[in-house]
Amino acid sequence: MILALTLGCDRNIEPYQPGEEASAPDLTRIFPGPPPSSAENPDLANNSRAPDRTALPPSRAEGSATSAASGAAPIEGRVELSSELASAAPAGAILFVIARPQGTTGGPPLAVLRIAAPTFPYAFSIGPGNVMIPSMRFEGEISISARLDADGNAMTRGPEDISSPTLSSLAPGATGVRIVLGDRG
Repeated sequence: MILALTLGCDRNIEPYQPGEEASAPDLTRIFPGPPPSSAENPDLANNSRAPDRTALPPSRAEGSATSAASGAAPIEGRVELSSELASAAPAGAILFVIARPQGTTGGPPLAVLRIAAPTFPYAFSIGPGNVMIPSMRFEGEISISARLDADGNAMTRGPEDISSPTLSSLAPGATGVRIVLGDRG
C-alpha cells in the first residue's frame, strides 16, 4: 500500500510543517511580463521587425471587415407584445431580436440584439454592427424573429417565454418591420 502511494504522487508535495509561511507561487515562468519597451532597451528601438505585442486586434466597433466593408443598412422596426399576453410578460425578461440568413433555422444566428427590461412597443435596429460571427456578412434575404425570454438565457426555452413568428424575405435597409410577440413557449 505504501508503494502505491509513493508511486501515485509525482508532484513533490511535502507535508505542512508547523510555522511554515505560505508564499505566492512564482508565475513569471508561465506568464512573462510585457515585452521591454524601446526606452528600457535601446537595442529594440532600431529593430523595426519586432512585432508589436501590445497592439490589440480591431473590434467590430472600430470598423472590422464585417461591419465596415459590408456597407449594409440595418433593418429597422418595432417589437410589440400582443394584448392577450401583455399581462403575462415575465418580470425581468430579456428581449432577443434574432436575424438569420433566409432559410436557416439552426446554428448560430447572423445577428442578435439583447435588450434587458424592454418597454413595448420597442423600436429596434439590427444590422452589420450586431453580427455574431465576423466572417458572416449582413446581406441577402434575412429572416427576423423575436423572443421575450424569462430566464435571460438565449440557449434555453421555457413555458414562460413569449416568441414571435419568423418574418421572412427582409432585405438590409428594410424599415417599418413589425414583430408581434404572441406565442407561448
